[in-house]
Amino acid sequence: MCIAAFIWQAHPLYPLLLLQNRDEYHQRPTKPVAWWDDGEILGGRDEVAGGTWLACSRNGRVAFLTNVLELHTLPEAKSRGDLPVLFLESAKSPMEFAKELVTEAHQYNGFNLILADMSSKTMVYVSNRPKGEPIAIQEVSPGLHVLSNAKLDSPWHKAQRLGLNFKELLCKYGEGDIPVKEMLEKLMKDSAKAEESRLPGICSLDWEYNLSSVFVEVDTPLGRYGTRSTAALTIAAYGEVSFYEKYLEKDMWKEKTVKYYLQKLK
Repeated sequence: MCIAAFIWQAHPLYPLLLLQNRDEYHQRPTKPVAWWDDGEILGGRDEVAGGTWLACSRNGRVAFLTNVLELHTLPEAKSRGDLPVLFLESAKSPMEFAKELVTEAHQYNGFNLILADMSSKTMVYVSNRPKGEPIAIQEVSPGLHVLSNAKLDSPWHKAQRLGLNFKELLCKYGEGDIPVKEMLEKLMKDSAKAEESRLPGICSLDWEYNLSSVFVEVDTPLGRYGTRSTAALTIAAYGEVSFYEKYLEKDMWKEKTVKYYLQKLK
């Protein structure tokens, strides 16, 4: 279902520091982080639907998403993984893209989408849930945020736990360089589950319980499901982008880092 924690425009060295776990069936064909064919988009890729859950571009645009936990989904819905790609391929500002998405947001199953542009220092959150309510669009304020499978900064067990631990580590590291790999190991492998009273009560208790940790691992009738990649995306104030991913490939954990400099800095 994915979870992300990030600090936006609130650290002296990193205008953006993002950590994300991607949860998916282990057998679903996926490409690890790499430059796409156009040479402009960097991210992992879902080989079934062709989209992504987290990607960035050479000119300083970033997009990532999580699914909204819901009991019923539409099998004929458009792929949510297309949304980050559409934004990164467009020239629209985060807010312009979000507002234009309103007319077709109902064609997707529940999603939370974050759109950012480093040059204009703008970040926008979009969600098409709860059903029946207007599409949620809001500018993301500077600071620390957590996005799980409800609205941005919803007080779910895993989100609160990750947010508190993230904040503690940031305080420990201070205003200097952040050891990102160490941070990932300490934060994103957390398998502590929620008590039953803290589950949202949307799906079956067993399923919600298994999804209630930051790091997810569960066997299902459709195969093993859970965290199959952990990523850290940092954008430094001087323009260096570092995209680190630790990912499962044929039941083996591998890692890869791609670095580059932003084309445009204003």
